[in-house]
Amino acid sequence: MNFTKLALSLTLTWGCASALAAPPPLPGQPPQAPRPQQQAGDEAALPTPSSSAQKLYSSAKADLLQVRSLLKSGRTQSSVGSGFLVGTSNLVLTNYHVVSQFALDPETYIGEWVDTAGQRGNIELLAVDVLHDLAVVRVNRYGTGVFSVPEKPVQLSQGQYLYSLGNPLDLGFAISEGAYNGVITRSFYDQLLFTGPINAGMSGGPSVTANGEVVGVNVSKRLDGELVSFLVPARYAQELLKKVTPDLKPPKDFTAVVAQQLLAHQKAMIDQLFSTPLTMKAMGPYEVPVRESEQMRCWGRSNVRGDKPFSVDITNCSMESAIFVSGSLQTGAVSIQHQYMRSAGLDPIRFAQLSSASFKNEAFGSHRDSRLTGPTCTEEFIRNDTLPMRAVLCVKAYRKFEGLYDFSLLIGSTDDSMMNLQSRMDARGVSYENGMRASRAFLKSVARGGKK
Repeated sequence: MNFTKLALSLTLTWGCASALAAPPPLPGQPPQAPRPQQQAGDEAALPTPSSSAQKLYSSAKADLLQVRSLLKSGRTQSSVGSGFLVGTSNLVLTNYHVVSQFALDPETYIGEWVDTAGQRGNIELLAVDVLHDLAVVRVNRYGTGVFSVPEKPVQLSQGQYLYSLGNPLDLGFAISEGAYNGVITRSFYDQLLFTGPINAGMSGGPSVTANGEVVGVNVSKRLDGELVSFLVPARYAQELLKKVTPDLKPPKDFTAVVAQQLLAHQKAMIDQLFSTPLTMKAMGPYEVPVRESEQMRCWGRSNVRGDKPFSVDITNCSMESAIFVSGSLQTGAVSIQHQYMRSAGLDPIRFAQLSSASFKNEAFGSHRDSRLTGPTCTEEFIRNDTLPMRAVLCVKAYRKFEGLYDFSLLIGSTDDSMMNLQSRMDARGVSYENGMRASRAFLKSVARGGKK
């Protein structure tokens, strides 16, 4: 069975220009989270700023920085984002995804800052918050005090003008105007909806009020909409800054720091998803578990046609966001898919061949993946309270992040020769204990009830 996402995903691009190419998601996996993408000339130019924006940019430009990731060998530019000096300190706020290359692979990459006057210097990474996509770096220059992150969030009203600053498309520093339009709760962690342009390269730049108060950090935009962008709320930045002191010595291994944060995320995610029983939906005589919430949406479709010898109904539920770890790894998400297939003219043998081929068509990864180990799978014929089924459970371990696994559970009903239910759950970036917890809950919930 080849499950596909049935509705538009949150098709986003990070505001970080990068030459990294992203592989497509494997069959059966939820859509990948946003990632850095190379932007070309198809981007619309930023509109001419108003006089208010011009005045704001003029006073703030000295404290805006470009944050670059360079190959150590030859110091060739690999990715570009933005950042800003906090107060009069030498601390710079930016996005985690802007610094992810030299955070996870410091032997290969190094960070560099460049200001609006063309001055440049090396970057020292001090702290990261991978869950909210934030990072703090230290540089060898100080701010003028233009940008301060308030200890209490600024009270915003719907439609209030905001101004985002950064270096769009690596073309030079710029300011864009837009409006605040509320808090987005579809992602696991809150984001602010900014109705204005945030182009690649602006990631990590500040978004401020007309008075210069920082309300958020530029992070991403929708590709399938017009001027639909997102900001990391300033309160998350304030929490990260509280952990940084002027004389702080950075961790020796940010990979371990990221792993700890991902483990904290998966615990919160699984606890929330399974805090109450899964909702049961009817598919023919079967009852299947789903979870519909602000973070997880469900969609369905059917291919019922009179000229087909069989018909298929599909339900697909997936989280609409995941945690960005690197240009090739997004994790910390759960998806559930169900396929109900029944014969409309096939004999039992041909229908059995069809359903068996659909089951075997599922993919669980390969041993060539540099991010995860090859899948270790167990297959059994089992029965819960109401339904006999064929079940395959596959587990893959993360090579760099100890304690994290991807779980894939695939089941197929074996109770009827003329109809078949195939269901799959994928839990990405979870502990072994929570992966087993989710798998047991899923197996227990699938049921046979009602009439054919």
